[in-house]
Amino acid sequence: MGSVTLWMQISLDGFAEGPDEAVHWPVVDEELCTEYLDELRSADLLLYGRRTYEILAAFWPTADLAPVSPFYVDFARFWRAAPKLVVSRTLRNPSWNTRVTGPDPIEEVRQRRAAGQDMVLFGGAETARSFMAHDLIDEFRLFVHPLLLGGGVPLFRSPVDTSGLQLVDVLTFDSAVVQMHYRQQACLMC
Repeated sequence: MGSVTLWMQISLDGFAEGPDEAVHWPVVDEELCTEYLDELRSADLLLYGRRTYEILAAFWPTADLAPVSPFYVDFARFWRAAPKLVVSRTLRNPSWNTRVTGPDPIEEVRQRRAAGQDMVLFGGAETARSFMAHDLIDEFRLFVHPLLLGGGVPLFRSPVDTSGLQLVDVLTFDSAVVQMHYRQQACLMC
């Protein structure tokens, strides 16, 4: 059995998007990205919501042409080659080893998971909540940023039963971002 791990940037007050759908507030620096690049390499598939995919597709495919650091070269090459699946009803003809889900993205991900694929979900809050509602999140990697947005789109709209979650680890970065890694109890041996 494969797994789906949600990687989500959230504010200290729990918002995944700021007011007016602002998504450019997270501190995603080289230290943070370097920490998780090796883990991303082990995923069979990267899952995205449409908006998140479009943000990354506008930057990473050419980030190695005028690199700020060796990390940019490494990550850009990884991102272009990595298999990607976008949950969208409107995206057409994606590039960079990417395809769009069929008419039933939940069933498609269920089948991939049952077939043993390990997937990392970088969706927006709506995509993440849809996967959570269908019990498709096996692990949570929440990157909590040291800022209060005061409004926007929360990751969790309603109370969540956390009794089945086990804390795997907590990492603190120089930017004061804290990564909390939780795993569903049923997935302890994943």
